[in-house]
Parts: sequence; C-alpha cells; structure tokens
Amino acid sequence: MSAAAPRTPLHDRRILVVSTNYAPELTGIGPYATQLAEHWAATTARADVLTGMPHYPSWRTDEEYRGVWRTTEHRGGVHVHRRRHYVPPRQTALRRGLFELTVLGHGLLAPPPGRPDAVVAQMPSLAGGVVGARIARRHGVPYVPVVQDLMGAAAAQSGIRGGGRAASAAAAAERYALRDATLVGVIHESFVPGVMALGVDPARIRTVPNWTHVQGPAADRAATRARLGWQPDTPVLLHSGNMGLKQGLDVLVDLARLAPDVRVVLMGDGNQRGALRARSAGLANLDFLPPAAAEDFTDVLAAADVLAVTQRASVLDMSVPSKLTSYFVSGRPVVASVAEGGGTAEEVRRSGAGVLVPPEDPAALLVAVRELAADHAAAGRLGARGAAYVAQHLSREAGLARFDALLAEALDNARGNARGSARR
Repeated sequence: MSAAAPRTPLHDRRILVVSTNYAPELTGIGPYATQLAEHWAATTARADVLTGMPHYPSWRTDEEYRGVWRTTEHRGGVHVHRRRHYVPPRQTALRRGLFELTVLGHGLLAPPPGRPDAVVAQMPSLAGGVVGARIARRHGVPYVPVVQDLMGAAAAQSGIRGGGRAASAAAAAERYALRDATLVGVIHESFVPGVMALGVDPARIRTVPNWTHVQGPAADRAATRARLGWQPDTPVLLHSGNMGLKQGLDVLVDLARLAPDVRVVLMGDGNQRGALRARSAGLANLDFLPPAAAEDFTDVLAAADVLAVTQRASVLDMSVPSKLTSYFVSGRPVVASVAEGGGTAEEVRRSGAGVLVPPEDPAALLVAVRELAADHAAAGRLGARGAAYVAQHLSREAGLARFDALLAEALDNARGNARGSARR
C-alpha cells in the first residue's frame, strides 16, 4: 500500500487571484496568472480568478466577449470570473484612468462569491491591486500583491500623453494597494527601492521572478525561415510582444531605414502598431506579423538571427519585459537597446545571453546586429547561455515553487498573528 501524498500548507485552501489579464491572452502577464491559478487549482481546495475581458496586446476586446458584462467560466480547473471594463484603443493618461476606474468599479461591485483563504493580486493593474486589497480586508485574510510593473514610475517614464500629471495619482493607488499587504512579491530586485518608496517595509518584500511560460523550439530552423519568406543570407532582427509607448520601437523603424540589407520584423500587437506602420511606410525590409500561435511561437523566435528588446531611454525601474524569458528559451542572442542602469539591462547581463547598446540609438543597434549576424559562433554561445539560464533559474517548476513558498509564508504569518492576538 503506497503512502499518501504529504499535505502542504496550501492543501485545503481557497485562493483568489486578481489579475486584469488572463487566458486566452498569450503575452504579457496573462500567461503567468493563468499558469499560477491552474497550478493552485490542482494543488489546493479551490482557485478562483477575478479578471477582465481578454484584450491584450491588441487593446481590443476579443470578439466573443464583446457586449458581455459578467460571466463565470471554468478553465483548467479554475473558476474564472470576468467583469466588463473599458478598453482604450489609444493610450493617454485619461483613457488609462477610465480603464482602471471601470476595472475597479466592477471588481468591487461584483466580487466572486465565497470567502477566500488568501488573495493574490497581479499588478500592474492599479485597480486590480486595490480590489485585491479590499477583498482581503473585507474577509480578514492574507493579501499578497505581486508587482510586475510600477505604474507610478511607468506614467512618468513611458511617454504616455499626460503621464506626468498621472504619476502621483498612480503612485497613491499603488501605495494603498501595497501598504497593508501581508507580503509583497516583486519580479525583479530592481523594483525593491520603488516599492520601499511607497512605504513598504523591506522585511515584507520577496523576489519572485517570472518563469518561462513557453516550450523550447522544436521545428527545423531553415524550414521555419523558408515558410516565413526569410532568405537564408539575410540577417533577421525580430521584436516580439507589445507595441506600446514604453517599448520605443521607433528605433527599429529607424534601423530598417539605415540598413536595407537587414530584415526587421515586428511580431505582435499594441496601441502603437498603427503609428509604427505609418512611420515605416515605404520600407520593404520591415514586416509586421500578428502574434504567433502558442505552438509556433518559439519556433519563430528561433528562426531569427537576433532578438531585440527595446525601451525608451527614460524607462529605468518600472518594468522588466516578460518577453525576455521567451527570448532566452529560444536559444537566439538578444540585443537590448535599453538604459544601462535599469532592471532589463541587469537581467540581460545576468543571463549572459545578449549585448547592451544605448537606447534610442539605431546606429549602435545596427552595429551589434550586424556583428552577431556575421559571427555565428558568438551568436550561438550567447543563445546557449540564455537557454542554460532558463534551465537553471527560470523553469516553470522553480517559479511556481517560489509562489507556493510566498503564499505559505503569508498564511503562516496570518496564523501567527492570530495566535498572538488570542494570547493577548
């Protein structure tokens, strides 16, 4: 007779995850929230998710959800509670504010039924953080926000119209969402000073890096290039993911204009896609591709010669792109056109998977791309280091285990506080 599996601190718990982004979204924080909730659905008593309507990265509500105000789905063992919200087709401070207000209003007016044992909120959504804090406070249960982006800093650094005026309001909402948290998770240590500046005791901050949420490439690289129409002797520079303001993707359009011999590929969607198309009019060597299907995604990344991560020069401590974990697993070298002192630069240095160039400098970016495209051995070494970094530090199993430990610690802290109050 085999021994029963050991019970864990989370075994009989009901967990609520608050995340504005969730499956079927394939990029950004949606895949992380999805895999986390499905993991807890398989290992705890019950997992619920309070989320919005799928809209990212296109910033258009998916067709099947248009006109839907409220719905509950069952996906991967998870009870997914969706609430309607405004989706801004273009990003300004006012439009972003309306987005957050509708997420906040519908989340507070129609929370999931029942009492959770703990609430975990994925932020950058300010409203999601506030909703999570309010639900946890109402039920007197542990609350653990996870900071994926710092929105106050983002408003100031990303170049969004009216962002300077919105930064203080965003920081105030973040302060509210974080101040009474049992523990606060951050995906990179570069966020710690910003979280501390919002009034969080550093003793309550834990680093929980994102993991790679995709499988490694499987298809023949030459066959994928042929299918995509990429010539064997043409260097291909690919950027995948959101096309927003903070990415500063104008630098890739300018590089394409400087180098007609290099094929530049922008794969994904976002509120700046239209502006980038207009800016690139007449460039025969710049392609726009829709987001690749999940089963094809890393094969397309691996077919490129160089993968680009770009940010505006002003972006320092508010974001570490989730695309990096997918880039690393693809086994291709990364060129990062980002500020030297930011978290993105630190992650590229730590992985050893790429090279850094100054942000918003297409000539410097072009030099790095040409060098890597010409030196196959160097490109292979960098790509191999990225894959090894993922295997050692960013596996899904390791990432989910870190979140299990974070939540178990929060629950244990709550039990300790309850015992202390009873003795008093």
